[in-house]
Amino acid sequence: MIYIYRYASPLGGITVASDGREITGLWFDGQKYFGAGLPEEPEERELPVFGEVKRWLDIYFGGRAPDFTPPLKMEASPFRRAVWEILLTIPFGQTMTYGEIADTMAMRRGSAPQEAASRKEPAKMSAQAVGGAVGHNAISLIIPCHRVVGTSGSLTGYAGGIEKKLRLLTMEKADISSLFMPKRGTAL
Repeated sequence: MIYIYRYASPLGGITVASDGREITGLWFDGQKYFGAGLPEEPEERELPVFGEVKRWLDIYFGGRAPDFTPPLKMEASPFRRAVWEILLTIPFGQTMTYGEIADTMAMRRGSAPQEAASRKEPAKMSAQAVGGAVGHNAISLIIPCHRVVGTSGSLTGYAGGIEKKLRLLTMEKADISSLFMPKRGTAL
């Protein structure tokens, strides 16, 4: 059974999903891919895990980095899960590029430049593939996909909307001086 909890944030409503023990989804209401995997009529219920998420969100929207992570259940392919695990390492108030994530993935998969050269294989992983995994992050905010930017500094690729992404980074006091709003395209 999947249960939901609704949270009123300063940036709009948030819906959180859980299997009763772990968080399986967190979306800004109406965002792209909202509720992916939710049953048609999930049950709203008070659960201990929702209490943890509420505490996490209260701390976060209070402008501080939470010092804990609620229990998460990343229901995704191994590739997406690996990308989301990298997202969890991006510190509060900092950003990482799609290219940096792709390089980290390549290193973790044994495609580091020196190893790849000996096997005559490419040392890179596609930043676009990483972008697809980041864009389908089902546990927004806690898995901080809003901290991922284009290599050129473009504020691209947030399912909750670029304006929300900018507000989240501003709230975290991230250095956004070199970031810009894309005029068109994906700008990965």
